[in-house]
Amino acid sequence: MDYHRTSVDDILPQGQSLPGRPSLDPNAAGQRSPRHELPAMDADAFHSASTRILTAINTVIDGKAEAAKLALTVLLAQGHLLLEDVPGVGKTLLAKTLGRTIDCSVSRIQFTPDLLPSDVTGVSIYNQATRTFEFRHGAVFANIVIGDEINRASAKTQSALLECMEEHQVTVDGTSYRLDEPFMVVATQNPIEMEGTYPLPEAQRDRFMARISMGYPDRESEMEMLETHQASSPLARVTAVVTAAEVAAMIATVQQVYVSRSIKEYTVALGRATRESGLLRLGASPRSMLQLLRAAKATAALEGRDFVLPDDVVSVAEAVLAHRIILDRKAASAGETPQSVIRAIIAKIPVTPDVTASPNGTGGPGRKKASAMAAAPPPNVPNPH
Repeated sequence: MDYHRTSVDDILPQGQSLPGRPSLDPNAAGQRSPRHELPAMDADAFHSASTRILTAINTVIDGKAEAAKLALTVLLAQGHLLLEDVPGVGKTLLAKTLGRTIDCSVSRIQFTPDLLPSDVTGVSIYNQATRTFEFRHGAVFANIVIGDEINRASAKTQSALLECMEEHQVTVDGTSYRLDEPFMVVATQNPIEMEGTYPLPEAQRDRFMARISMGYPDRESEMEMLETHQASSPLARVTAVVTAAEVAAMIATVQQVYVSRSIKEYTVALGRATRESGLLRLGASPRSMLQLLRAAKATAALEGRDFVLPDDVVSVAEAVLAHRIILDRKAASAGETPQSVIRAIIAKIPVTPDVTASPNGTGGPGRKKASAMAAAPPPNVPNPH
């Protein structure tokens, strides 16, 4: 395990915590301190903060602006990110850069076959001086947890992240410990080299809001990388551009983005279409519908809107749904991929009745105008939280 930052809990006496954070006293089992809701940011502050984060990431990762934006989208939607691609394309670098841009605790876990669940979550150690068991934090006690090569650990160790990712807490010896907010797991894996690996089961993959395949950079970006990355890594020059409190306020802003009933119906139609498709053995879960809508809300906020358009749902559908579905054998042998099936489903489902009846028929300005009219909140009605 490799930590490049230290959580504030590591320098506090055992069982103590900062004001406003839950106590880690083992006697407080099952108790949670109340969360203090931060006010949402105004539009200008949100735009400024998101621009600073994306600019800092793009100074390190050349030619991957879309991947950087999707990573930020997942963070603001309170999800977890799976980076899957061949070695050397910047998966871990993207995860570390995202962590560096935020003034918060970041930990890195190098997953190996001999890694134990207690290395991830923590363990109770007997103190002979006090004759009591003391809980020692595992690497998961951080705002951003980077799980490098997660598929090299056994299924038993992988499952140690299930409760952390879903409930944002760790339970050890019957005692639950709340994780800090914001909390995000960014895991990487190599899909090519399968020897000595343990593929993530469906239940584990479903915990990740989105999966990104980085891909190779284009020629210009690769030339730029050779020019700027030889003397030193640009990651060393990255400093925090936002605080954890600002990120929490950005998350609160995303939560207030308005979603119309027509957008919810469209989202449900996408999910049900994957379950009814003859090309799939396993369709999208109800959890994925919730996460798809949250990602769409974050996308809308990053685009400067306080309401969701169908295009927001479409833009993240492939990243959110493709790793959750399983192809039928015949479809796989015919050359279909999860991504191609998702694209085909999106192409078949009409967005709204207004869109299908738009003057130009199939899209363009008429589609966007109709989509906006259907998705925008009614006038003089405050946006629901």
